[in-house]
Amino acid sequence: MTHQECINCGTKYDINEIVYFCKKCGDLIEVKYNFDELAEKLEKTNWKQVPLSVWRYKDFMPIQDVSKIVSLNEGGTGLHSCHKLGKQLGLLQLNVKNEGENPTGSFKDRGMTVGVSKANELGAKNVICASTGNTSASLAAYAAKSGMRCTVLIPSGKIAYGKLSQAMIYGAKVFQVRGNFDQSLDMVLKLSEKHPSIYLLNSINPFRVEGQKSLGFEICDQLDGEAPDRIVVPVGNAGNISAIWKGFTEYHKLGFINKLPKMTGIQAAGSAPIAQMIKNGSTEMVPVQSPETVATAIRIGAPVSWKKAVNAIRNSGGTAETVTDDEILAAQKLLARVEGIFVEPASASSIAGLIKLVNNGVIDKGERVVCVTTGHGLKDPDTAVKMSEKPIEVEAEMTAIEDALGLKHMEILAR
Repeated sequence: MTHQECINCGTKYDINEIVYFCKKCGDLIEVKYNFDELAEKLEKTNWKQVPLSVWRYKDFMPIQDVSKIVSLNEGGTGLHSCHKLGKQLGLLQLNVKNEGENPTGSFKDRGMTVGVSKANELGAKNVICASTGNTSASLAAYAAKSGMRCTVLIPSGKIAYGKLSQAMIYGAKVFQVRGNFDQSLDMVLKLSEKHPSIYLLNSINPFRVEGQKSLGFEICDQLDGEAPDRIVVPVGNAGNISAIWKGFTEYHKLGFINKLPKMTGIQAAGSAPIAQMIKNGSTEMVPVQSPETVATAIRIGAPVSWKKAVNAIRNSGGTAETVTDDEILAAQKLLARVEGIFVEPASASSIAGLIKLVNNGVIDKGERVVCVTTGHGLKDPDTAVKMSEKPIEVEAEMTAIEDALGLKHMEILAR
């Protein structure tokens, strides 16, 4: 029913073969399904009655032995109607899909539950990844749940401690590489090739993408069987935007939705090879050698899944945009203070991008828009503290607090 296939040359691989890149042309791999068989299978199940979660869609996933599933109850995150923010922007329908509600606080859990389940099914005992933070936290948690040994490589320097602390407490062996994320990824790729007993779980692993596509399924189900007009997604290593698009296209092929959304990718200005590629109409990506942004989760100069992401954006009629660090931090504060949703800076890039595209007239104000926020604000608490008003120190006296609040002045005015 399922197999793996190269996105470039179409070479097919068995669903249980460990393959990260096509052995013929070197391009990326994805999981393919026989949709006639899948539709027939779905008709015999009560999957729509199962509570919203990644594993509500187990029939859409490439796991053959359900006893091997490793889950922390991921998925089922809120689709929040943001009326006040939408009104400020002049949008009629704005929703935020808040992936910070997942078990380890980011969207990575969707892919990791399927990736680690497949590793478990294949008998893997050692798993590895390179990470800017969220992937390491997620893999460490699922490896702990499954009893696998976990190794993560992170770039030295600017790693948000909210994420690093998770990887450490879950028991992963953490290495800080003197270099950037792209160099860390190169190391784990070489390690997994040289030592086949180490199973790689970065987003180039096609089973990770399968879990992340459930985000697209959930949005449609939460909108009562309809796809939005546009999805706005932060883009770092570029696996998520292509995974979400895969979910929408599969739902469309099965007849569960009657249209497809425009995929819109947002990158930080200091780390924007895909956005520049879309803007320039290029067919090849030019990596950013020294990516820099406060949004550490998307500080990636050579995203490995760029081709899938570009295909998703172009095939959907979408676009890509860049936002500055100042725009990202302003959007983070705005979302928190207007809608009560606290997200990390990388997540807020989708809101910053939305604001910019609405103001530039790219997004029509009549569109139904869903912004994906990818990680919880407590992933990077230092940034939130730095840009917020400092606590006011007062004496432990009622009059001191009244003075600080200006209550006495208000009483005088009220007389």
